[in-house]
Amino acid sequence: MMPKGYMYNRSETESQADLIERYALLVKRIAHHLLARLPANILLEDLIQSGMIGLLEAARKYDATKGASFETYAGIRIRGAIIDEVRKGDWTPRSVHRNSRRITSTMQAIEARTGRDAQDVDVAREMGVELDEYHALLKDAASSRLFSFDEMLEGNDDSPGEEVSHEGPSPDDEHQQSSFKKALVEAISNLPEREQLVLSLYYDEELNLKEIGQVLGVSESRISQIHSQAALRLRSKLSSWSAE
Repeated sequence: MMPKGYMYNRSETESQADLIERYALLVKRIAHHLLARLPANILLEDLIQSGMIGLLEAARKYDATKGASFETYAGIRIRGAIIDEVRKGDWTPRSVHRNSRRITSTMQAIEARTGRDAQDVDVAREMGVELDEYHALLKDAASSRLFSFDEMLEGNDDSPGEEVSHEGPSPDDEHQQSSFKKALVEAISNLPEREQLVLSLYYDEELNLKEIGQVLGVSESRISQIHSQAALRLRSKLSSWSAE
């Protein structure tokens, strides 16, 4: 992989084969990171193949004069191509999406009423389900969508693979994005400490769920539950920014 900050020059006579070899590790790293939050029926090879398409698309459309490194731009295109391909599969039942929204709205109601973070037992009781069933719903929710800070920063996770434009955002767009980032940072800082830690280890340190479980001394399944609950809690806190 090229050093961070390397500026890819389109005038370089670099074949597609050379490009794939040069940035194959970037594609694999992104594919592995996304695979950790997908159901078992999704194959790593399929993600890598989609990512390679995103890499080649990035090579065709990259403009070095716009200031971003090729690696940064390619990472966005690779990730978008993978997510688009997964979502085209339409493998998530509507009931899972309904239950995710139900959990989010229940958390929101509890926290508005009590002024404190909704705990697992609170949400399960409010939903009228056993705790084990609630944890199963969290597991389904975790595998139903690709949740990441990148998606939330885009402000719309319905179309993460949209064309990435090199044209500068309008002043209104910049203001909205800046305001959203501030709201996201505040929402994260108000999460329960353990949820903050899991998100930090997952996104900042790029540990997988099993590794986080080893750090915290709990099972991988429990980390998945905490991660999913943190994601849904953030969506609850940022509901005014979401179309959901």
